[in-house]
Amino acid sequence: MAGFLPSCVSDDGSESMTGSKFDMVWTAKDTPPPARYGNVLITRLTKKSTHPSVAFSHWLHRRNYTCRVCHFELGFAYKTNASGISEEKNRRGEFCGACHNDRIAFSVLSEDNCRKCHSGSLGHTDERFAEMSGFPKTLYGDQINWVKALRKGLIQPKQSLLSENFEQIPFDKNLRLEPEWRGVKTRAFFPHLKHTEWLDCADCHPDIFNIQKKGTKHFLMNYINEGKFCGVCHLTVAFPIQDCRRCHPDLE
Repeated sequence: MAGFLPSCVSDDGSESMTGSKFDMVWTAKDTPPPARYGNVLITRLTKKSTHPSVAFSHWLHRRNYTCRVCHFELGFAYKTNASGISEEKNRRGEFCGACHNDRIAFSVLSEDNCRKCHSGSLGHTDERFAEMSGFPKTLYGDQINWVKALRKGLIQPKQSLLSENFEQIPFDKNLRLEPEWRGVKTRAFFPHLKHTEWLDCADCHPDIFNIQKKGTKHFLMNYINEGKFCGVCHLTVAFPIQDCRRCHPDLE
């Protein structure tokens, strides 16, 4: 997958190119505007329906719930239209219906609420994005540093719908991933804690990352750019791969 590596911008705003020896490696995909980064249209059952597609905003929900609530407890797939969501299941309290029941959020049982989700537009929540104006900033994606927002107490997302006494697994091991390709010296750093604050271990292991498979040769950037490994989240919801130094802080 040929293309140019993008320039990388550090937290202080300085910009540097990654170097000619890494040119013609891969192409970073364009990202939508910040207000629409992480927004998806759920079209599986609406393509032949009179109802518009369901618009879902990750940043709108992320303030109130961690990723593990939906992607672990409620069984939402990471790929859009792959979850098997239906109106019948929602009405039974599955998927969206677990919260949209008039006790936590507006109910899926009321026809008056249909258009709150069935808007058919990725920009359905654009006007509400201003609610995030006081959050810590970053340069890419939705331009919000969610880790800092969490640690500063600006948000207190619920980590479980199923257990009132849920406790996060205390695992804060940092991984330094050494490149195994000739001529490549740039390491990648993976902090478990910044991920376990949002996710369950089973969200990543073993389906996305097989911990029994050692080494780093299989973590190719073109695979990540295709939505594998880190790209499952860091192309669509978490900060995008254009923010090189977030994972490669020693990039020259």
